Amino acid sequence: MAAVVRVGVAAVVKDADGKMVMGVRKGFGAGKWQFPGGHLEVGESYFACAERETLEETGLQVRADKLIAITNDIFSETKHYITIFVACRRVDETQQPETTEPDKCEGWTWKSWADVKAMLAAGENGEQSFFLPIINLLNEHPDIETLA
Repeated sequence: MAAVVRVGVAAVVKDADGKMVMGVRKGFGAGKWQFPGGHLEVGESYFACAERETLEETGLQVRADKLIAITNDIFSETKHYITIFVACRRVDETQQPETTEPDKCEGWTWKSWADVKAMLAAGENGEQSFFLPIINLLNEHPDIETLA
């Protein structure tokens, strides 16, 4: 089977303080911080994908608000993704994320862009601790706080 480019959607779900839901991956990219998200399905909008994946992975019901950015993520010669980052808001601002797919994520927590950038600057495993689309997003959009 020939290698194909896949489309991933990452949901950037923020709270009132500007912190985002992030979790540590299991499986492909294990040990790396990620946003809720997954593969875009045939016929699905990227907003619908962000809402669906967030509900499946965190139990949070969200509404997608806007496209933030798109990254070109080449993991290897055979694994290539286009990742669409979508800003989302919780329907119930008091609802907290749950680990509904423990085989895919170690757990969810809240982190700010400042937290993420500080982790990178402090060398906490550097780029090893973030999933490639997030690294590419930060490299391509250092002013991400103003976009998301």
